[in-house]
Amino acid sequence: MSRAHRIMVTGGAGFLGRCVVRRLRDRGCGEVCVPLHGEYDLRKVTDIRRAYDEMAPEIVIHLAAVVGGIGANREHPGKFFYDNLMMGVQLLEEARQRGLAKFVAVGTVCAYPKFTPVPFREDSLWDGYPEETNAPYGLAKKMLLVQSQAYRREYGFNSIFLLPVNLYGPGDNFDPASSHVIPALIKKCIDAQEQGRDHIVCWGTGSASREFLYVEDAAEAIVLAMERYDEPDPVNVGSGFEISIKNLIGKIAELTGFSGEIRWDADKPDGQPRRCLDTSRAAEKFEFRAHTDFDAGLRRTIEWYRTQRGDCD
Repeated sequence: MSRAHRIMVTGGAGFLGRCVVRRLRDRGCGEVCVPLHGEYDLRKVTDIRRAYDEMAPEIVIHLAAVVGGIGANREHPGKFFYDNLMMGVQLLEEARQRGLAKFVAVGTVCAYPKFTPVPFREDSLWDGYPEETNAPYGLAKKMLLVQSQAYRREYGFNSIFLLPVNLYGPGDNFDPASSHVIPALIKKCIDAQEQGRDHIVCWGTGSASREFLYVEDAAEAIVLAMERYDEPDPVNVGSGFEISIKNLIGKIAELTGFSGEIRWDADKPDGQPRRCLDTSRAAEKFEFRAHTDFDAGLRRTIEWYRTQRGDCD
């Protein structure tokens, strides 16, 4: 499918998007189009229509999102809800009206209920309300699943919905105002080393757990789903590997060489208590399995960040 179609990747200049675009081109796609943020405001239907008119895609992979860690979600719940909802709903509606061949909607693990049995199975997606700090973002993205299934039933439109876990890797966002946990902890450790501080402070208690997927593995999963999956059911995309935040910071401290004290600010939220996906559906339906060793992925991410800091000195 990928070689025969013109593909538009929203968010294609971002962390995950660059990897997806590269994978598509490596597979022989000559026509991969990216609507850049400075040229198109995908919250506005007029800009969405202009992008579709100018790029004439047959397939859309929708990756564009307003995202961040717990702090950013707490500070901007309205923005995270509105921006993500309006982008997704209008992109999918315009794709349906134009009769595109396929729409790949990429959601988030934050759509799952706060107390989902581990490992998270797709059938549990509607068994409760998401964790409060991420709920506006998670629900906005979850509406893409509702819309995809509704459009398939009424119009026969081919839209699929993927649920990736937290991503990490070279090129991640290290801005402390909006970064996720891995880049935030890497930056804390390296900053403390450089500034000669003997401790760092981490949010919460360290008891929560997370699953992480290397960004290149996530890109491969998305392209495989685009090529091979055409069903209404949502699909988890993850590594099947769970680690506590306490063990995660211990691992990052070791890999960065930080030997100081790790203090916990229990007044800050832990977020969802646990996150770990059942990834059997992705393996069965489009033969995706994560391949990147977690320690190896962390080392590459740390090395990339050190290099980038060196470039800025």
